[in-house]
Amino acid sequence: MDMVMLIGVGLLTGATTVLFGFGGGFVAVPVVVWVDAALGADAMRVATATSALVMVVNAGFATAVTPRRVLVALRGSGRLLILLAAGAWAGALATRVAPAGLARWAFVAYVALTIADVLLRPGFLRPRTRVTEVSGALRPLPALLGAPVGAVAAFLGVGGSVMTVPAMRRAGHTMPMATALANPLTLAIALPAAAVSLGGATGPAVDAPSHLVGLIDLPAASALLIGALPVIAVLRRRPPRIPDRAYAWSYIGLLAVVTGAMLVPV
Repeated sequence: MDMVMLIGVGLLTGATTVLFGFGGGFVAVPVVVWVDAALGADAMRVATATSALVMVVNAGFATAVTPRRVLVALRGSGRLLILLAAGAWAGALATRVAPAGLARWAFVAYVALTIADVLLRPGFLRPRTRVTEVSGALRPLPALLGAPVGAVAAFLGVGGSVMTVPAMRRAGHTMPMATALANPLTLAIALPAAAVSLGGATGPAVDAPSHLVGLIDLPAASALLIGALPVIAVLRRRPPRIPDRAYAWSYIGLLAVVTGAMLVPV
């Protein structure tokens, strides 16, 4: 029954990858926490690690099928991508040694603060300026922010789009453009995080069941990807037409749902 549920949730992670640039992390983390609740506090460690692997595949596939005219906006962002990856490596290592319950409550606080930020600060729901999709004039984040963004995102298993999408919105990008550019940035974070997580467990999780590979719940990750990849392929070919303001509100709504899910006792 868990596998059927995970495949169903995988459909949602595929949709969030294309529509919101999440790579599946925000949706995958609470679900894997529930599935691996028997691990106790270590369930969050496993969930963030599993989320990283899911995001590698989802964000990589979504990036591969994104039109080049969109990706050209990232030209010159090599330093940012390197720093995102370096920060993600450090954040993934921190997950393995931090108190097991810390990441769960940090996840909740992080998303709640993001919701407050996009609601209270101007520029997200209705950008004050507009840029064309091919201008390439805007960068998703200053390069120096790459390391801290990568570290926080990998520690929480969320990819980083929740930071980059609001930043690009305030710079004038439409929601489709901002979320499309979030996927290659998520990939830069998820790759080192997944590599660290595959390297073996530390602490209490070392005695975890055999379905774990390192800190990754491989059956759960596989089920999520089975559901997600076909959805990514379809939505990239036929993206839905959503009014920009409604699109932004749906982004906020999803963050609120995920926060609520993490507050439900397991």
